[in-house]
Amino acid sequence: MQRTLVIMVKEPRPGRVKTRLGRDMGMVGAAWWFRHQTRTLIRRLRDPRWQILLAVSPDREGMRSRIWPADLPRAAQGRGDLGDRMGRMLRDMPKGPVCLIGADIPGITRGHIADAFRVLGRAQVVFGPAPDGGYWLVGAQRYGALPAGLFNDVRWSTEHALADTLASAPGCRVAMLDQLRDVDTVADLKP
Repeated sequence: MQRTLVIMVKEPRPGRVKTRLGRDMGMVGAAWWFRHQTRTLIRRLRDPRWQILLAVSPDREGMRSRIWPADLPRAAQGRGDLGDRMGRMLRDMPKGPVCLIGADIPGITRGHIADAFRVLGRAQVVFGPAPDGGYWLVGAQRYGALPAGLFNDVRWSTEHALADTLASAPGCRVAMLDQLRDVDTVADLKP
């Protein structure tokens, strides 16, 4: 049984990543922060218990980028909103548990990822909630089909994202992990 950790990354170009953070600290500073945060996160989460795959954006540029480790497999995120892209990543992975995270969660550890995979032994779907009403992780067992409407009608980047996503998966056995903060603004960088 292969465990797959998908890390959603964007090419760290000023004005194209972390734009809300960029409004607070400048677009160059936000891109610099994201580039170093992504490198640190990937290094910290490498573990023989799971395969890491980078879901890259923009598609063509991300597939050739030299910013991320060359030994990690990559897949283009493709078109659509965040739900379309996350749903595609979850559906296209090999059978077995799959967890998907963003690259902007400084507090994440291997222990958090191991907990998510452990919980998927009894739950169909797992979420790592964020204090802003969103989530830092979504995972699925992937032994069968994902819920057909998963990620439909989700109000992304709002305090309703987690509640809307839960509503899109009725009847699923859902588990919750520890709450972690993602970084959207300078205030999120403070412990």
